Amino acid sequence: MSNPHAVVLDAEGRTLSPCPENKARRLVAEGRAELVAEDPLTIRLTRVVSIPRPARCDAVPARFDGQRLLLHICCGPCATYSVAHLRDLGFEVTGYWFDPNIHPFSEHERRRESLVKLATGVGLPMIWEPGYEMPEFLRLVAGTPERPGRCRICYRMRLARTARVAVAGGFDAFSTTLLISPYQDLKAIREIGEEEGAAQGVRFYFENLRKGFAEHHRLAREHGLYMQRYCGCVYSEWEGLRGDDGR
Repeated sequence: MSNPHAVVLDAEGRTLSPCPENKARRLVAEGRAELVAEDPLTIRLTRVVSIPRPARCDAVPARFDGQRLLLHICCGPCATYSVAHLRDLGFEVTGYWFDPNIHPFSEHERRRESLVKLATGVGLPMIWEPGYEMPEFLRLVAGTPERPGRCRICYRMRLARTARVAVAGGFDAFSTTLLISPYQDLKAIREIGEEEGAAQGVRFYFENLRKGFAEHHRLAREHGLYMQRYCGCVYSEWEGLRGDDGR
């Protein structure tokens, strides 16, 4: 299935919000952008886009040396840049796999095996949640099948579990690779992460990682990882197939 949206970079290579494929190709045809890659479709604008500075409260401290971070991982590709970046900040990163939203089970296992490959390659310690809690996920979202409601339920299910595991393991903080995706609601993820962290007594580390979105595609190919075409749940697969951006 072709991706209905394109990755957009400005003239300095900074990642901007994605745009529909037809608009991206029109910009290239008009000479307002150049084609960088076809898969995923990536274009670079001929102009520099002014990106507002993040609010002061979002500023990233320089170092987190020695702090242990439990990182919820949604898939291997999203972990490539995220793990490297968080390690560069000084975090001692441990990955955590808990994704009962991923359907069908064969897809869940394919993504898990891809993460095994990455974790082995980069020496990432992992905590693997046993079992497959898909029935519980479906029960929770059955009454709210549309976005953004079901996505908030999904975020909370995974982040609440990550927070509990972080506390049990004595971690200083927890976070998620969902923060790299332009298809996810970062505001909702931050809100829910901080709520669950406060409830469990552990800090949620928030940082907008979308600046690494284009790089994570390159790294995923470098590691030979499986790259999925939809977010994970059966609803997102259906939305993607009908061209409604199910990533």
